[in-house]
Amino acid sequence: MIYRFRVILDNDTEDDIFRDIEIRETDSLEDLHNTITQSFGFDGLEMASFYLSNDTWEQGEEISMFDVSEGPNAVRVMAETTLNEVVHEAQTKLIYVYDFLSMWTFYVELAEIVDEADGTDYPNLMFVHGQIPDAAPEKSFEADDLNDDFDGLDDDIDVGDYDNLDFDENWN
Repeated sequence: MIYRFRVILDNDTEDDIFRDIEIRETDSLEDLHNTITQSFGFDGLEMASFYLSNDTWEQGEEISMFDVSEGPNAVRVMAETTLNEVVHEAQTKLIYVYDFLSMWTFYVELAEIVDEADGTDYPNLMFVHGQIPDAAPEKSFEADDLNDDFDGLDDDIDVGDYDNLDFDENWN
């Protein structure tokens, strides 16, 4: 079967920027990552992750390019995760983040599942709408101005004055 995805750039402009992509359900998330980066004109050299998402686009489990976790809690990686393991009729949405310094964020939604068409190469870029901006759109987080949270703190503390700070500097 073929999955048809709409991949929408999360931006604060009035212009919609999206790509419609067809890909086999048995392809990996790494294949989808490569298709998304190519269709939006990225070089694909930056770190990226997919996140499972619910109907209100809340970020869930991460599926990363590489397992950088320590200890027994390994994370899922794109190359070892097929699309049909994480996307189906009941779970249609993913969030894709490319380049964690710039935070290019995309909403990836399964639009349709169709039969494979004879003579079509997959993955297939079906439709392009809008041009990607030169820089990633600014993100606004829950605390718009984090410095406001610290206005009530005592600013007269000299953190370089170790003798008067209340901690044991040789604790380790």
